[in-house]
Amino acid sequence: MNLANRLKTFLDSRGVQYEIVGHPHTTSANRSAEAAHVPGDALAKGVVVEDAGQYLLVVLPATHRLKLGRLHHALGAHVGLATEPEVAELFADCEAGAVPALGPAYGLETVLDDSMAVQDEVFIEGGDHESLVRLRGETFRSLLGNVRQGDFSVHI
Repeated sequence: MNLANRLKTFLDSRGVQYEIVGHPHTTSANRSAEAAHVPGDALAKGVVVEDAGQYLLVVLPATHRLKLGRLHHALGAHVGLATEPEVAELFADCEAGAVPALGPAYGLETVLDDSMAVQDEVFIEGGDHESLVRLRGETFRSLLGNVRQGDFSVHI
């Protein structure tokens, strides 16, 4: 249950109060929510997309699936999913598939799905497959800064 170094540094440097929630090893955000006994709608997952070498982190609930067509429309650009090697390079201190949903900690512009903008409490991956970070929803959104927001996911 160790937080990724960049994530921990980012949170600590901003004096943010957070709690680490441990859970058994999982292979997906939805399973992490189940294992940690937290609402899947409150677990923010990060999906990395790319457009001409520029990367964005799209944040949506673990219970949702990204709809690229909606994202294209919202951004006015045709983005595609980043490859696993690209994500591994961007999140070098994280295990594969355990991307923390705080793009600013990794120097990435972040786009927030509308469904994450209403959560009172938000959980994010801690950078491994055994820990989540619990944040107040207001704190989470303030850490993202001035982000673009829209409806580009569907509940699964």
